[in-house]
Amino acid sequence: MRDWIHTVGHSYAQPLGMPYLMQVSVKPVAEGAAAAPPFAPPPGRRPPRVAARAVVAALLVTALVAAACASLAIGTKSVPLSDVLHAIGGGTEGDAVVIRELRMPRTFLGLLVGLALGAAGAVAQDITRNPLGDPGLIGISAGGSFAVAVGIGAFGLTSSYEYIWFAFLGGALAGLIAYAVGGTGYGGATPAKLALAGAAVTVLLDAGTNTLVLLDVNTLDQYRFWAVGSLAGRDAQLGVELVPFIVIGLLLAIGLSGRLNALALGDDLATTLGTKVRTTRLLGAVTVILLTGAAVAAAGPVTFIGLVVPHVVRAFTGPDARWLVPCSALGGATLMLSADVVGRMVARPGELEAGVVTAMLGAPFLAALVKRGKLKEHTR
Repeated sequence: MRDWIHTVGHSYAQPLGMPYLMQVSVKPVAEGAAAAPPFAPPPGRRPPRVAARAVVAALLVTALVAAACASLAIGTKSVPLSDVLHAIGGGTEGDAVVIRELRMPRTFLGLLVGLALGAAGAVAQDITRNPLGDPGLIGISAGGSFAVAVGIGAFGLTSSYEYIWFAFLGGALAGLIAYAVGGTGYGGATPAKLALAGAAVTVLLDAGTNTLVLLDVNTLDQYRFWAVGSLAGRDAQLGVELVPFIVIGLLLAIGLSGRLNALALGDDLATTLGTKVRTTRLLGAVTVILLTGAAVAAAGPVTFIGLVVPHVVRAFTGPDARWLVPCSALGGATLMLSADVVGRMVARPGELEAGVVTAMLGAPFLAALVKRGKLKEHTR
């Protein structure tokens, strides 16, 4: 009998601790021929080691702490870091009340939104195997926006507290519809069908949103400030209400990371390795819906974090989802807080919304990665 060597791989993921995976192929080997060792790394290329990945994670934590401190210290009036620490410790003098009542809730909310969007982006790119995948790929952001526009126009909503559940439920419903449409027919919810279904749902809901806001001037005035994505005007209670959804979503994302590695090899091979492909993709979609729905409800449709951060992180940690997902969450929180701080600095005494700044900061990063070939290396 002839032996068959299956050399399998996918350059978009590096699961199960395999140092290198080649393109999927099946090659016959003649009797008696020496089989070449599978998974041999090419000359001059070594996968990121655990120590290097741990250093990246530590640097991200350090950057996140620095961004949080800057968020507490910088605003219309800058406050020394010593005063920030004094306020956190319970002090009442000087600007302590401003720091505790305004900046701490805003920083807390930015942390939650960034964690959610970063992790959701990594999971979305893995379950769709799409390098351009982001949390809005399956219509969640469009669903939240449409629901808020309906709430403003039909029910007279005026505050962030009133928007939150409309946005969350609208985003969740849109994501479920996209998954249901993408899951019909032979093969279930394949990556291509998910992406196409999400695009169709997004286009339809965007058209509905535009129709609603153009028909009513008051709806347009209120909606446009929410739609740009901002942390302004929110308090701690808003974040507290969303914590359970974000925590559950993050735990699901981290728990699924091993299965996402197998899923990246392709559905057939993942099934051969014992992964329940449909269940994994469904749980991944639920994870993205929870995280993105909560983030959109809290801050509006903030763009680019879920798209750019996983690519930046992947360039340093490699495609292993066990590192990519948590590091993307840390990177997303760092970018969100940094964007909010930059927005306060460039437009004093006013501010530029965080959603605008994330696009301004994220686009050059993505362009630089494309130019240096980092995306080509990890996203085929």
